[in-house]
Amino acid sequence: MIVLVPGVLALLPSYAGLVDPVAPLRAACLDAVSSFDGPVSVVGTPQGVRVGESLLVACGRSDTVRGDYLVVANGSACRTEKAPGHLDERAAAFDAAIERALLANDADALAALDETLATELWADVAGLRELAGLLPGHDRPTVHYADDPFGVQYWVMSWQTEGEQR
Repeated sequence: MIVLVPGVLALLPSYAGLVDPVAPLRAACLDAVSSFDGPVSVVGTPQGVRVGESLLVACGRSDTVRGDYLVVANGSACRTEKAPGHLDERAAAFDAAIERALLANDADALAALDETLATELWADVAGLRELAGLLPGHDRPTVHYADDPFGVQYWVMSWQTEGEQR
């Protein structure tokens, strides 16, 4: 099984406040991550790994060794004027291409993501390149969440191994 979540720091307990600004995202992440039933490897940038490990702990998991994969990545942070990277007209098309690749299990498209454009759009796609190598042999994803609160594109998805029942 593979689960994709965003590496948004607001998911960390140390960033908690009186009001949870990412409540629907958090719920989707916890729902997807709770479906793991074996050891899990977290894949992503150092920030992403920190968020991923925190989500595993929140689900009562601490066994982060090879097995299933928790991939941490997100799309652009330039989708609106108030986004962290401000509005960039290229962001929507960039994110749409990523979403198409994720939904189609298109490992080649994920592996070929433009790193320069990703950097310009404040997208954390390192984990998506890793995901490209993990997708063969998996069914199409279940989408738990796909939205762009705060002008940042987040996805929460899970993939079962072909024929796997959970």
